[in-house]
Amino acid sequence: MTAEAAPILTVRDLRIALPKGSDRPFALHGLDLTVRPGEIVCMVGESGSGKSLSAGAIMRLLPEPHVHVTGGEITFEGEDLLAKSEADMRKVRGNRISMIFQEPMTALNPQKTVGWQIDEVLKLHMGVTRKERRAHALEMLKRVHIPDPESAYNAYPHQISGGQRQRVMIAMALSLSPKLVIADEPTTALDVTTQLQILKLIRDLQREDGAGVLFITHDFGVVAEIADHVIVLRQGEVVEQGPADQVLNDPQHPYTQALIASVPDLLPPPPKLITTLPLVLKGTGLRKTFAARGGLLTGKRKAVVAVKDLSFELHQGETLGVVGESGSGKTTVSRLVTRLLDADAGAVEVDGTDLLACSPRELRGMRKHIQMVFQDPMASLNPRKRVVDIIAQGPIVHGEDPEKARARARDLLEMVELSPAAANRFPHEFSGGQRQRIGIARALALEPKVIVADEPVSALDVSVQAQVLKLLADLRDRMNLSLLFVTHDLRVAAQLCDRIIVMQKGEVVEAGFTAEVFANPQHEYTRNLLASIPGRTWTPPFRKTDAA
Repeated sequence: MTAEAAPILTVRDLRIALPKGSDRPFALHGLDLTVRPGEIVCMVGESGSGKSLSAGAIMRLLPEPHVHVTGGEITFEGEDLLAKSEADMRKVRGNRISMIFQEPMTALNPQKTVGWQIDEVLKLHMGVTRKERRAHALEMLKRVHIPDPESAYNAYPHQISGGQRQRVMIAMALSLSPKLVIADEPTTALDVTTQLQILKLIRDLQREDGAGVLFITHDFGVVAEIADHVIVLRQGEVVEQGPADQVLNDPQHPYTQALIASVPDLLPPPPKLITTLPLVLKGTGLRKTFAARGGLLTGKRKAVVAVKDLSFELHQGETLGVVGESGSGKTTVSRLVTRLLDADAGAVEVDGTDLLACSPRELRGMRKHIQMVFQDPMASLNPRKRVVDIIAQGPIVHGEDPEKARARARDLLEMVELSPAAANRFPHEFSGGQRQRIGIARALALEPKVIVADEPVSALDVSVQAQVLKLLADLRDRMNLSLLFVTHDLRVAAQLCDRIIVMQKGEVVEAGFTAEVFANPQHEYTRNLLASIPGRTWTPPFRKTDAA
């Protein structure tokens, strides 16, 4: 990137109005930014700061008329985007400007195969044959490191892992070599090695095509890894911006300093003496294979061994982390342990009772001992029920008096640091971090011995992530809970987990105390994971001061 190069994108004094009755009149108020060829501009800030709406305005995808641009200008390669007709914008989107959306399951059509959806993008903008488009699509799937491109091409979105769905989105966005890529939290759901591959891929695109990137993220590790320029947003206003080195290592605004201080440390705390405590959960010889699927139209997908001969132990008051790449079998483990999936073989014992051998009636009784906090709280909370009824539902099903259960639900809201007055609101009326707290309260309602948490903080910005992790640790210690914590974020694992098991292709390749594994990883795969952590060589300035 050269500083003298003319900008690809220029935004001046952009203002976006919110509907009447919102917490503030403007989602964005006076945003200025430029993106030059070969430059990565990172936009950071908490949920609700206006990051995603700024991307929506550039793509002309705002939910108008309720949310609309009221002033300013957006210029792309000398053209005024705000003055373009919708027909003209369709020629720009996907071709010259492409966007990688945050939630691939929402952005991908569940009724169409991956190959069909990539082909649709190519068909709109490429004048080549179907055979050539297919070859190009498979090459793009290979470039974003999907293990079996042919199988993924023939799969539906729900048949591939979350990380692979995000890679499909990235393949679609990069397939036409756009001049500007807008990436809205594109690596949030990805494991560290895939993150590094994707960040390298975006860098390669810049070198090959001179593309500019507007990269929206809450992950300061990613910012430290790739950013040339950083813009910090708070409630729609830019509080700080400048070269990445300056903002990361000498932040001037208290808000920037607070965000950077929330980044989890990579140095795990000393291990606790937990092996003498009672055993509450034990997995033995767990196996799960997903059978081959397909048909005449979609082609055949191979059988996948998701979990192979997995065994583990979880003690009272302990947090056991399950880490590994996308497709390593982490989420399958969480679903086998809670018997949301039936294992092909093995046992899952809670206080000596094998859940996998329980009849449906016995299983219902055992469920109160092991509860789950899901990755996406919006998908796991019933949008038609009030929060108090969502939390109270489990105890009521198990025979508790409804009024007593609702009173307990209000107490739990207070325990997870939400106002009891929020009890009568619906899930969509809360922020992502608040919804995750509701999910935790629901899991606690049956007073379980074990909570299985599947990526519970992966979609949260750093400050909210820090609050939720502290809350989980406090609840664990206060209520003597045991946590099985599934995560791809090794920074999070370092701070919360007493022990970790590292999974690769359904097998455990390394296990031990977190501090020992991080300090001296024995397996090459573990070493690669730790070496791939974005921003691993960057030490936040506050920690430098603390260390001094």
